[in-house]
Amino acid sequence: MENQIFELQYAIDTFYFLICGALVMWMAAGFAMLESGLVRAKNTTEILTKNVALYAIACFMYLASGYAIMYGGGWFLSGIDAFSLDEVLAASAENGFDGDSVYSGASDFFFQVVFVATAMSIVSGAVAERMKLWAFFVFAIAMTGFIYPMEGAWTWGGNAVFGLYNLGDLGFSDFAGSGIVHMAGAAAALAGVLLLGARKGKYNKDGSANALPGANLPLATLGTLILWMGWFGFNGGSVLKLGDAASAHSVAMVFLNTNASAATGLIGALVTARILFGKADLTMALNGALAGLVAITAEPSTPTALQASLFGVIAGIIVVFSIVTLDKLRIDDPVGAISVHGVVGLFGLLLVPVTNDGSSFSGQLIGAATIFFWVFLTSLLVWGVLKAVIGIRVDEEEEYTGLDIGECGLEAYPEFTSVRP
Repeated sequence: MENQIFELQYAIDTFYFLICGALVMWMAAGFAMLESGLVRAKNTTEILTKNVALYAIACFMYLASGYAIMYGGGWFLSGIDAFSLDEVLAASAENGFDGDSVYSGASDFFFQVVFVATAMSIVSGAVAERMKLWAFFVFAIAMTGFIYPMEGAWTWGGNAVFGLYNLGDLGFSDFAGSGIVHMAGAAAALAGVLLLGARKGKYNKDGSANALPGANLPLATLGTLILWMGWFGFNGGSVLKLGDAASAHSVAMVFLNTNASAATGLIGALVTARILFGKADLTMALNGALAGLVAITAEPSTPTALQASLFGVIAGIIVVFSIVTLDKLRIDDPVGAISVHGVVGLFGLLLVPVTNDGSSFSGQLIGAATIFFWVFLTSLLVWGVLKAVIGIRVDEEEEYTGLDIGECGLEAYPEFTSVRP
């Protein structure tokens, strides 16, 4: 009887993991649509190429080395040993089935790899419209194969940071990755943006910023809604199981809180933009929804629906002021990724102790600092080497004519951007 219960829960939890992983994979489409909508028409094909290619690179590099570094302590392809059904069954027989999470190692890998791709997608939008395509791809190899897995090993992997301290023992908690995924992606993006510099024509000599509007706001809106949908897999899957009443209730609360925070994040950003600019700014509203999602990701299971709604409102307000502040600092981020995923990612981490007494503010701060400085400094090193060896920025003429032709040889909207006989 116990064996039958084990096999049933194994099937349910594995299936749930796979479905949630597929939802998170669909977020790749959301990032592609969001970013292609917020860049100018002449750079659309290039940004789409980056998004589909980075997903493929992330999948291979995490299989080749990332998963083993993060969870197995090994290197090239050694992590695939964890995919064996025999090992799962043997461990269950040895330890006895106690109702804890039990799922296929292959499903765990699939769920984890789509998180890696999400972190890399954050970088794509921030460096858009002036970075060399192949320099970006080389960085993607380093980010997904080593930089991200290392900080993942110190957090979700449970390893000590360089053998010095264990973040979990210090009271650090990040349920689904406000810091581990989102702030990490933003830290890598910030390092790249600082070395790249701003797009030509973005800032005037007096320090004021010029608007460089995106080519397709319907696509950006669609991308946001796809991300919103995918986030249910992102946060819901992080419960790790579904095969008992307590877990099913936890999943339901995670879904509820994720949706509530996104909704109020959008409202908070929309109202804030109306007060500051006198207009209902769609791009701020979209980033407000994403900010609400990022903020609740660190702990979506313990807040009440009201608390999640309040967290979302605050995140929506924060992201508007962050985007405005970065513009004043001449940090050019075409899609607002550093603000949405970095600033609000930190905010999400600091919210955890409000509802989760298993964490502490000091632990959250130490964990956030560990993640940020590791990813930022290693990314700065990789970007710096790439800049010195192959260059990371396209020339001024190519930036003016657009990266679609220069990097990809294709135009996304040829009938609108080219003169035809």
